[in-house]
Amino acid sequence: MNRESELLPKIVVLGSCSVDFTTYAPRLPKPGETLIGTKFITSYGGKGANQCVAAAKLGGNTFMICRLGDDPWGDQYKQHLKDLGVDVTNAHITPNITTGIAQISVAESGENQIVIVPGSNGHLSKLDVEKSADLITNADVLIGQLETPFETTLEAFKLNKGIKILNAAPARKDIEEILPYCSILCVNESEASILTNLDVDISNATIALMKLLETGCEIVIITLGEKGAVYSSKHEPTPIHVLCNPVTPIDTTGAGDAFVGALATFLMTQKNYPMHQIIGAACDVATISVTKEGTQTSYPTKFNASDKEYKYLYL
Repeated sequence: MNRESELLPKIVVLGSCSVDFTTYAPRLPKPGETLIGTKFITSYGGKGANQCVAAAKLGGNTFMICRLGDDPWGDQYKQHLKDLGVDVTNAHITPNITTGIAQISVAESGENQIVIVPGSNGHLSKLDVEKSADLITNADVLIGQLETPFETTLEAFKLNKGIKILNAAPARKDIEEILPYCSILCVNESEASILTNLDVDISNATIALMKLLETGCEIVIITLGEKGAVYSSKHEPTPIHVLCNPVTPIDTTGAGDAFVGALATFLMTQKNYPMHQIIGAACDVATISVTKEGTQTSYPTKFNASDKEYKYLYL
């Protein structure tokens, strides 16, 4: 790490790295149905790495704590992150374990279905947290998800003294213990539904926000896809709805990760702006990502994220 990066706010991501095997077809298959697809691509993914890359491409000073397999994909993924400017000191190769994979189907409408095989992601442990304790404790932003062992993320959240963002995905119920440690809980509608026992949409998002704030989180953000996001906080409980620009989606895979990575970066680089503008800018980054195929390759960079069509991106 050079001296300049040592002085920048640190965005640390503890989470998953997976290789995405993506097929494109006119629509998503029904159970038991075989479809003829139009294209197949292999790319880098995993929620943790996606969020880290989204932050790095926007200029964030990023660090990845993860487990990769000892297959060819592990070394390739580590080099890929390094090439994007991510610090991979704590990206460890795991003996006799394969790198995580995700099988993704994408319809012409932009909708997707995903099946994940965790592989090495399931071996990210408390020992990895201990090895990275100083980095985790002093990170300005720590990002976690639920594609790696929950107890590992919980341990890291207990250590960190900065802003802790939990993207509670994939959806699960049994995460109450970590919620009081969350500076920001970020969920989509289906994840919010699991946590609140409501069928969450824009009509009852206010109720969902109130229920989630009662768990101990400081700020709760519910992303609503093309409808933007709603958020509320302990200090300003009145919900605010942040809209995003309408676009025709091509591939929605990883859009939520683009939002989280952008949110983390803008919280560090645009500290003087109100939360609704920071969330709006993160929505714009996610919106840009769905207009292109792929996941990490669809994320804008600090050099090309200047499309004047997007109202918040230049804060």
